[in-house]
Amino acid sequence: MGSKMVMKWSRNITTSQVEQLIRAEKDLQKAIAIFDSATAEYKNGFKHDQKTFGLMISRFVAANQFKSAEELLKRMNEERCCINEDIFLSICRGYGRVHKPLEAIRIFESAKRDFECELTEKSYISIFSILVDENQLKMALRFYRYMRKIGIRPTVVSLNILIKALCKNSGTVDSAVKIFREMANRGCPPDSYTYGTLITGLCKFGRTEEANELFGEMEAKGCLPTVVTCTSLIHGLCQSERFGEAWILFEEMTSKGIKPNVFTYSSLMDALCKNGRSSHALELLELMVRQHLTPNMVTYSTLIHGLCKDGNLRDALELFDRMKLQGLKPDAGLYGKVVSGFCDLRKFQDAANFLDEMVLAGVSPNRLTWSIHVRIHNSVIQGLCEIDLNRAFCLYLSMRTRGLSVEPAVFSSLVKDFCKKGVFDRACRIVDEMVCDGCIPDTAMWTSILGGFCDQRKTWGAVDLFHKENLAEVPGCCLLPDLRSSSPNRRKTVIFC
Repeated sequence: MGSKMVMKWSRNITTSQVEQLIRAEKDLQKAIAIFDSATAEYKNGFKHDQKTFGLMISRFVAANQFKSAEELLKRMNEERCCINEDIFLSICRGYGRVHKPLEAIRIFESAKRDFECELTEKSYISIFSILVDENQLKMALRFYRYMRKIGIRPTVVSLNILIKALCKNSGTVDSAVKIFREMANRGCPPDSYTYGTLITGLCKFGRTEEANELFGEMEAKGCLPTVVTCTSLIHGLCQSERFGEAWILFEEMTSKGIKPNVFTYSSLMDALCKNGRSSHALELLELMVRQHLTPNMVTYSTLIHGLCKDGNLRDALELFDRMKLQGLKPDAGLYGKVVSGFCDLRKFQDAANFLDEMVLAGVSPNRLTWSIHVRIHNSVIQGLCEIDLNRAFCLYLSMRTRGLSVEPAVFSSLVKDFCKKGVFDRACRIVDEMVCDGCIPDTAMWTSILGGFCDQRKTWGAVDLFHKENLAEVPGCCLLPDLRSSSPNRRKTVIFC
């Protein structure tokens, strides 16, 4: 089964001895070698039992080596070793952990069919939970109905999972509330987890008032809220612009010994930043760090965005550097927020430097941040046109190389400013690329170029551009020989049919 390992075993190898050695060995390959050598040492001596097989299967599952775990399961069956449901459940939960719910179902179904293992209510509830956690809601509800059909009675645990499933969609939250109200009559009084699940679901769909009432009811019935429940309600209150109530709840948490987590602080910071109070959010960050909580990407992103929006770019950049020192890698969206902050302060060269840093860091936009990425590049180029035209042109070329679309206003700014400086070759190149991109130059742009050519007595350049203007705007045309060319085969200029 694995690599060979030299082991000195006693004459009487025991299950506890093998089990102890496998547990102590951190290296999986060495653990496999121990497992194999125990039976290889004395051919007619030690045989693996349910404990050692089960332990080795759990080691395979922990390492995501499911194929090896299933092979060992078959070996147990071949050696007529009793297989209990905990061994099957360890594999099912492993598949759930790696987001493979259908594989978990397969193992569950094979337990009785192929291995004649009787499964209890525990296994059914575990599979139901895996399906809900993986958002396989239709399948989960069908499975729940099947559980009821075969006589598995509802429990607080199974009803909590059912409520969790129903709280994932706005259309089924009312059903979750109804089941919650009926739990006591079914002999399953709600616990803290039930209240927390329902409060989180209500807040998720903006029903903060109902969630707040439920929170009060929860405390009146002696169910202690968890940090997750409090955080969900704080986030819901902040989203409903009820920051005062959210802050009171935050203070009550600490007085009741419920320690706020990173998400609690991040929700409050987000609300402060959205209301133009980023400096207060920064103070909250320092309080959070003093509580030995490490900020995450959401925390930093929220604060940097708020500080940039409030024009406090210095603190935003300090946070940006602090985040990188912490080992967190900024994404394109976060770079975009800082660049937008520079643009708002009309610091376009700094904005361009930041874009260059982003490219050097190998940060690329994803599907969600692509449009933001395009917009900020266009903004920076337009701003640079006024102060550093060559830098603007370099950024324009970089955009085209990376497949970022250029807005018509950017084409216009570049052409106009190059014409003012008399750099007509670049202006013409940009017009060509603009037309290739399907953008039609407007009258003002053509006037700028034609006027510049005429002023410099570049008549034929003006004629070319005049024809290109007509070609771009009128669909029906045919080519005639260029009058400046001595070659009868050269065709450039156009007349219209």
